[in-house]
Amino acid sequence: QVQLVESGGGLVQAGGSLRLSCAVSGSIFSLYNMGWYRQAPGKQRELVASITNIGSTNYADSVKDRFTLSRDNAKSTVYLQMNSLKPEDTAVYYCNAERIGYRSLSYWGQGTQVTVSS
Repeated sequence: QVQLVESGGGLVQAGGSLRLSCAVSGSIFSLYNMGWYRQAPGKQRELVASITNIGSTNYADSVKDRFTLSRDNAKSTVYLQMNSLKPEDTAVYYCNAERIGYRSLSYWGQGTQVTVSS
């Protein structure tokens, strides 16, 4: 069974930084494309950033040049480095793993709260 465990959320002032981690277990990590999504109160869940199994990344326009997504296949972990945080980045952040070639095999973490104060 694939499990995703997120960590690294918290409270930070505007302009600060946080790094989120998502550790994956229960399957071969390199077979999955990974992504971070977020959901703010009253809003739909949205894609923040994604990374393929070979390291190609894609970012939402709202986080480009501020967030960096990376993966360590040896540690089965993805990292979301978030810099220059803004109050509008406040949300619950969710890690997602999608099996390459099997989009129906998609797994989610439990979510981690990120709160940015002004």
